[in-house]
Amino acid sequence: MPPQLIAALKRAGTQVNGMTLGQKVIAVIGIGVLLLGGSAFYAWASKPDYVTAFSGLTGSDPGDTRDALVAAGIDAQIDGSSVTVPADQLSEAAAKAAQAGLPKGESSGNDVLASMGVTTTQLQQRAALQASLEQKIGSTLELLDGVQTASVQLAVPEKTVFEDQKQSTTAAVVVDTGTHEATTDEVNAMVSLVSRSVPDLKPADVTITDATGKLLTDDGTGASGKRDELTTGYEQKMQSKIQSILDTTLGAGKAIATVNATLDMDATNRASTTYTNSGALPNSQTEASEEYSGAGAGVGGALGANGVFGVDGTSTTGGTTGDGSTYVKKSSTTDNANNVVVDNTVVAPGDVERQSVAVIVDQKAMDAFGGQQNLQTFLTTAVGFDQNRGDVVSVTPATLSTAAADASAAALKKAAAEQKSEEQFALIKQGAIALGVLLLALVLFIAWRRAVKKGEREAVDIGELERLYPEVPVAAGQAGPAGLALPTANDAHLLMAPEPEPEALRRQEFGQLVDTQPAEVANLLRGWLAASKKG
Repeated sequence: MPPQLIAALKRAGTQVNGMTLGQKVIAVIGIGVLLLGGSAFYAWASKPDYVTAFSGLTGSDPGDTRDALVAAGIDAQIDGSSVTVPADQLSEAAAKAAQAGLPKGESSGNDVLASMGVTTTQLQQRAALQASLEQKIGSTLELLDGVQTASVQLAVPEKTVFEDQKQSTTAAVVVDTGTHEATTDEVNAMVSLVSRSVPDLKPADVTITDATGKLLTDDGTGASGKRDELTTGYEQKMQSKIQSILDTTLGAGKAIATVNATLDMDATNRASTTYTNSGALPNSQTEASEEYSGAGAGVGGALGANGVFGVDGTSTTGGTTGDGSTYVKKSSTTDNANNVVVDNTVVAPGDVERQSVAVIVDQKAMDAFGGQQNLQTFLTTAVGFDQNRGDVVSVTPATLSTAAADASAAALKKAAAEQKSEEQFALIKQGAIALGVLLLALVLFIAWRRAVKKGEREAVDIGELERLYPEVPVAAGQAGPAGLALPTANDAHLLMAPEPEPEALRRQEFGQLVDTQPAEVANLLRGWLAASKKG
């Protein structure tokens, strides 16, 4: 062992031996607290993050799965009907459980294929593959947060060479989310997962329904699945806006507003084409003319008595015009260069078709505002009233009770006071803990300093001191002071003092000073000795 370490251990042992019993107890308690705190912090910091590997297990599956994973070297734990593993071992846990055929109650999707024999027909193989795929997709959906169970049914058309038009693959999914209500993003994630797991399956052909029979997906236009959500969101937003305006202008609890809206969920595609003259030269221009001239011709026979040429047997004589005839025809065609603008506008669903706003206002507050007509005009402007849409804004005066508002305000005030009290208590608690730790550290520091000072004491040679009591000669056999008798002659020089002298008291005080403050006395004596040597 190195000499430095041996010396350090000796000094530590000397300091410990120099500590009092109370100091030793405090030091042991402090070391124990530090060790416990350090071990707790290390256990908390080194504890891995656990995630759910298998959920919804029944029967002996939780215990069997946990035991199989622990035997494989994975720290698995049971949490109700689920088995949790460290996040970094999730993939390994899934592989080990699949190798062991666990959990048994959860279909792995491969049991259907494993039951197939060598005599299986092509139709049976196709049905088995489809069933296996359905089970695998259902198991994957159950891994999503909020999905407890999932059932998938695929409708895959049979491929033949005689069909004129290929039929589409469709999927129907039923999920049980318990008390959790699936959001639009979660439903879209399910649709994407299912459509990407099946060849030739389009997202529009996936239908997802919850356990209550509610349709979670849309009908292909994006309207059915989002109609209620968009309508409710718009109504809540508008109602909150109107209520905030009323509370600010009239006072809290003086008015109640409600909004009912109808949204247009149809996607509209509008196309228009506009032609304008560009002002440039024509693309093409064509001119045509026709001209005819000839001599005068005889006039045809005259009508008979019955109005028909030659019917009555009367002869006719042709005649001629005095002058020749002329025929002229001209035409032109011009192909101008026009600007063509094609406007294709797609109107997304969600436009407001109609909305109605109903407001109940306290009579006194409405009178203070300026009357019903002024308030209705103000709200009409605030909500974006459109008469062409058939919007309605109704303001009804009434006598409102403020008991609920007062009770709500009192409850909020009480909750705020309780929260403030809890925060103060937590602050005091933290301060007390910090003060206790500080006091413990201070006590340990003082005990350590005392032990160090006691270990630093040095022996100082201050020379021979004078006798404490004067030597009094006493004869043998003679009674001494205070009635003490000397038995023999050898005790003739026994020190006797009936009472302490002032000089003895000063020496006693000096001895106590040496015991209590050895370092200061040693420094003082060194100064005196140095001064005497210089003199």
